[in-house]
Amino acid sequence: MQSRIPVSRAGRPRSAAADAAILAATREALVELGWSKLTLSDVALRAGVAKTTLYRRWAGKNELVVDAVAELFDELWLPDRGSLAADIEGVVLQFAAILARAEARNGLMAVVAESTRDEALRERIRCSIVARQKRLVLEGRARAQARGELPAEPDAEVAARTADLIFDVVAGAVVHRTLVSAEPADEEWVRGFTRVLLLGLASRPAEPGGERG
Repeated sequence: MQSRIPVSRAGRPRSAAADAAILAATREALVELGWSKLTLSDVALRAGVAKTTLYRRWAGKNELVVDAVAELFDELWLPDRGSLAADIEGVVLQFAAILARAEARNGLMAVVAESTRDEALRERIRCSIVARQKRLVLEGRARAQARGELPAEPDAEVAARTADLIFDVVAGAVVHRTLVSAEPADEEWVRGFTRVLLLGLASRPAEPGGERG
């Protein structure tokens, strides 16, 4: 007698297509309506899903918007351009390009503003956006150490604190430049920022058309 194959009781799996549609609809609604007028009902309508589908995935607007913004920053990757300075320039230019998009700009500023009154929202931002993107710092440092551009850091605790500091400096500078000052983070600005980051305030600016480094 053949044995019966057990039937899974885990429930219906989440649809990646539905998730993508919901997050895209959230970003679209943020640009058109702003934070205060965005509703989960409107997002569900835009995404072409039932409201119950949305509510099964996200408990409320805060969680949904953070995840919609986080998906944009997950597009960041660290290019291998042959040197630490060039790698940093590559990823910073990507970051600035993402922040130039209305959906990223509006979404990030909205959740940051709301998080000043909501500790749970701040924690979700830290977990879903900040912590996920710190991988770029760790990857870049490991690559630079393998090239011999940076010394190894045997103390794991010190290494983690340094990674946090690097992330804060890079993210803070780019966000301030693009969203607060509303100035372009173009190649010239990125080169100057990278020089200061790597060599410190005593570094001299590169001569126009001269050798970088």
